[in-house]
Amino acid sequence: MLDFFKNFRIFFGVMAVISVIIISLFYTALTPKKKLPIYNPSDVNPELVDSTVQYISKYHTIADFSFTNQNGKKITQKDYEGKIYVADFFFTTCGSICPKMTTHLIEIQKAILDNPKVMLLSHTVMPEIDSVAILKSYAIKNGVNDKKWNLVTGDKKDIYRMARTSYLAVKLGKPSELYDMVHTENFVLVDTKRRVRGFYDGTKNEDIQKLLADIRFLCEEQ
Repeated sequence: MLDFFKNFRIFFGVMAVISVIIISLFYTALTPKKKLPIYNPSDVNPELVDSTVQYISKYHTIADFSFTNQNGKKITQKDYEGKIYVADFFFTTCGSICPKMTTHLIEIQKAILDNPKVMLLSHTVMPEIDSVAILKSYAIKNGVNDKKWNLVTGDKKDIYRMARTSYLAVKLGKPSELYDMVHTENFVLVDTKRRVRGFYDGTKNEDIQKLLADIRFLCEEQ
């Protein structure tokens, strides 16, 4: 019996290697590869989407924009060209969900600090209050890195338009007030092609970890 195995040891060795390769191939084929969806207005809660774009089911991208950041600098889509970024909506005097969201954005900023591919973009929904000076004070208080994170203000109708027709992330405010909006806890992940790739609850630790994982995935993918 021992002589039999000695005579065929090369054969059995080759078969063992082939078996391992086949099993590995089957495992790879059967294991689903991670994919991030590409969101369009028709995929999102209609409460967060302007009625003029709710019907759009493909090819949605973030529109061109122009706002002013905490340093008084004009910020446009050019500043985010070729970048992966996280967008959100807030206001500096918000005492409900904003402090938790800001704490999580500080955590994200720390995680992406040395990654030139990734940035943050926070829009105030109360530009009548959040002037450049107020945003600067808020930025200093929260350790905002100007190279990674822009806090922007501007014309309210332009912020409203971006929130509800591009980022799909803000609810309507009082019907009696033009361009009134109620920001949500949503963080919006945008890829280098200006496509929406994910929505995350900015108040939940588990969502932040998922967001960081998805950022890493997009960095590798793109």
